[in-house]
Amino acid sequence: MEGDTNIRDVKRAVRGSVDAYGRLIEKNKDYLYRTAFLYSGDEEAALEIVQETVLKGFRSIKQLRNPELFRTWITRILINTSKDYYRHEIRYAQMPEEEAAYEEAGITAEERADLYEAIRRLPEKYRTAVILRYFDGLKQEEIAFVMGIPRGSVSAYLTRAKKELRKYLKEGYLNG
Repeated sequence: MEGDTNIRDVKRAVRGSVDAYGRLIEKNKDYLYRTAFLYSGDEEAALEIVQETVLKGFRSIKQLRNPELFRTWITRILINTSKDYYRHEIRYAQMPEEEAAYEEAGITAEERADLYEAIRRLPEKYRTAVILRYFDGLKQEEIAFVMGIPRGSVSAYLTRAKKELRKYLKEGYLNG
């Protein structure tokens, strides 16, 4: 049922409904922030990136041809906005203080900080693929669309990223 509502809201937004677009953003705001934060590592930068993404999305929503792909489409805008943001200004930030959820999952604060730092060291294309796959749960086909590359490249980027991450992290920390 929620999927139907999203599709209707997307169609209304494409036709110019500000309210429908607002509902779509409200439903996806946590996802957008999390993705921007994982990409930037900085709360302030993530908020700026999300704000710019929402604005760019609103300006170009009429170009969205497949309403089912709204989330993938807005993710693509977010990734491109993140890239633009860092072309102009490189920032390095501290990790957030949300330790409890990670510790419950068996990841200590130190391991999490190490993982985030290792991800930031990856080349941009690998970092983007890793964030979209392992933090946002996108499928390889969706990642390919967001990044504008073939699906086979996504697979190669993920494999190479894992190898790079293993160099940075202590042995056995990464599963698989």
